[in-house]
Amino acid sequence: MKVILQKDVKNVGKVGDVVNVAQGYARNFLFPRKLATVADESKVRMWEHLKAVSEAKKKKALAERKTLLEKLEGVTLEFKMSAGEKEKIFGSVTAHDVSRELEMKGFSVDRRDIHFEPIKSLGQHKVTVAFGEGLSADLTVVVEKA
Repeated sequence: MKVILQKDVKNVGKVGDVVNVAQGYARNFLFPRKLATVADESKVRMWEHLKAVSEAKKKKALAERKTLLEKLEGVTLEFKMSAGEKEKIFGSVTAHDVSRELEMKGFSVDRRDIHFEPIKSLGQHKVTVAFGEGLSADLTVVVEKA
């Protein structure tokens, strides 16, 4: 029996695969758990259409990320923090702070995409914005004494 997998099934296939399985396996295991549907012509065409739409959305999102990273490359953010002796600041500069500062400059970047150790000293620091798939940009964060 030919079925279209709606979720990954171990030792059978991945999402969207059209596979041939035993009738009992499909009827007793795959269908009740909503892991697969019967692969008739209309459902196969619909699934292929959904796949094509999904791929187009992914390509568009990837292009948007690339343009955002090109704009972000080399941006410098400045923070004025109160500091004690030995150039150690009270508190720290976190990914949330960097995300908020980027929002104020007109960039929409989620704090989970910003990677660095919290900054706890004055000076210049390197911050990486990574969107996955090998896409990343480096920012400079300058922390000065207030």
